[in-house]
Amino acid sequence: MSTTSTLNSPPPGGVSLRQDAGLIGLIGLAHMVSHFSQLLLAPLFPWLKDVFQVSYADLGFWMTIFVVVSCAVQTASGFLVDRFGPRPILFIGLGLLGSAALGYAASTSYWMMAFFAVVAGVGNGVFHPVDYTLINRKVSAPRLGHAYSVHGITGSLGWALAPAMVVPLAYAFSWRVALVGAAMVAFGVLAVLVLNRKALALAPVAKKPEPVAGQAAQRDDSLDFLRIPAVWMCFAFFFFYAMALSVVQAFAPEAARQLHNVPVTLVAVCLTVYMVCAASGMVLGGFLASNPERCERVVGAGFGVAALIALVVGFGHVPGTLVPVLFGAMGFASGIAGPSRDLLVKKSTPENATGRVYGVVYSGLDIGQAVAPLIFGALMDHAQYRSVWLGLVLAQGILIASAFNVRRMRRTALVPA
Repeated sequence: MSTTSTLNSPPPGGVSLRQDAGLIGLIGLAHMVSHFSQLLLAPLFPWLKDVFQVSYADLGFWMTIFVVVSCAVQTASGFLVDRFGPRPILFIGLGLLGSAALGYAASTSYWMMAFFAVVAGVGNGVFHPVDYTLINRKVSAPRLGHAYSVHGITGSLGWALAPAMVVPLAYAFSWRVALVGAAMVAFGVLAVLVLNRKALALAPVAKKPEPVAGQAAQRDDSLDFLRIPAVWMCFAFFFFYAMALSVVQAFAPEAARQLHNVPVTLVAVCLTVYMVCAASGMVLGGFLASNPERCERVVGAGFGVAALIALVVGFGHVPGTLVPVLFGAMGFASGIAGPSRDLLVKKSTPENATGRVYGVVYSGLDIGQAVAPLIFGALMDHAQYRSVWLGLVLAQGILIASAFNVRRMRRTALVPA
């Protein structure tokens, strides 16, 4: 076995549970801050709208800035992770998120907030290339499924923590105090990771030997991974995954209310139940992902069940009080597919291009999140509530087809020698 292959291979199964658990915990903590930072501003819109005297569309533009910048940086940061290692890039990302939160708190104008949305987008863009490089290269193979499970669960917890923290602080003190508190969360996690930095260290990748005199220099192959069909199928998978998730988060609860007369008090509960059940499904999904050979079938089954439930909600006769239960069942089924979804990408990734592949593939998430509101928001404006649910079903169906297409394309030769 070559030196490069040895350095890039996951640790052997003999790695202790304590080592793996410690590393998974640190990565999950960082991922929680990423998702936490994504939902800092939206819960504070009622305060920010009055302070800056702007419309909700203007406030939403900050979120657009954040997503677009994060998408661009995510792609680029994959190259930096492969070049410099994940640890310094992770520290920079957390530092930028904390600085952005402090910047929000100190802002005195709309465009100051927009500037710090750029800073936050840059910080957020590093996490997927960093996290999955660390998981794939340091966690032992038998525990990869559990690592992906914890990674997804901590992200969901980050989404839940942001409004639960900043809204009470804003009511009790002010929106500026709330954002300072959010900054302390980011800097606190950064301090924990710095103190445990040895656990995040990677052995350097062996460099290719320099050409001897008279020998032609080898070409730069840093972009060869872009010629792998399975990488682009994974990108498409995450694009449609983001569209489905955006529909559930932004439009599906209200569309269900219009279709089934869901009590207003239960509309917000639908999303909470979905996220909690999705996190529970990820726990089971971590065990199912322990066998890489069945990851496509797990993804297909999970999203297949979710699509059937979405069909029932969109086109069936459902009592309004039962809708949150169906949201929970749909979230649980989707959560089961989560760890196997991440394993699909790992199986399609060359050993020397982990950061780059994950940077490109997961940029599909950001693009999907940017596109979905334009399509489904227009359907909501035209009261096409069944069409919203039909679109969700179609997105979930495409996810099933994409998972099996990844498997088929993976059999293609990865990169020419």
